[in-house]
Amino acid sequence: MTIPSNFAQDKENTDNQMRHATFGGGCFWCLEAVFEKLPGVKSVVSGYAGGHKANPTYKEVCSGLTGHAEVVQIEFDPGTISYEELLDVFWAAHDPTTLNRQGQDVGTQYRSIILYHDEQQRQAAAESIDAISKRIGRRVTTELKPLTTFYPAERYHQDYYRNNPAQAYCRIVIKPKLEKLQKHLESIRNIKPSR
Repeated sequence: MTIPSNFAQDKENTDNQMRHATFGGGCFWCLEAVFEKLPGVKSVVSGYAGGHKANPTYKEVCSGLTGHAEVVQIEFDPGTISYEELLDVFWAAHDPTTLNRQGQDVGTQYRSIILYHDEQQRQAAAESIDAISKRIGRRVTTELKPLTTFYPAERYHQDYYRNNPAQAYCRIVIKPKLEKLQKHLESIRNIKPSR
């Protein structure tokens, strides 16, 4: 199943309508668990984008031959949380200075990538990349490119942390990441994680 990127739709949205953001920063299970906690986020779908093969499977993406990254597509209410705030959480949720890896997850599918839906997002993301690079004093490897097509991942990848909290990866990798981000999330306009 292919979900269109909503590129044209997002360009026409007003502040009262839902918008979309698409980010990749390592395993999509981690990013999904982080963004699902934010008020103003209606849904987070794990999937694949940024590659050249139509309708890729998880196994194909893991091979590194499709060019896709593991990403999350976020549907959010800009009246509650801004795209810039989502970018701030994105930077806090992964290491944008490691090329094609996050911790023990290694491969092009784990690269840091921002797939923008419109010119406003492109501009905000480019400024954010410059700002984070200056703030941390290291080169940021995050790709910035337009979203063309988003492919949802297989059903078992959706809501993975919520459905599998006792699984080893969830306990060892995702849970500590969520705990570390707790204070950061609260510092953004005093956002209290929901759910």
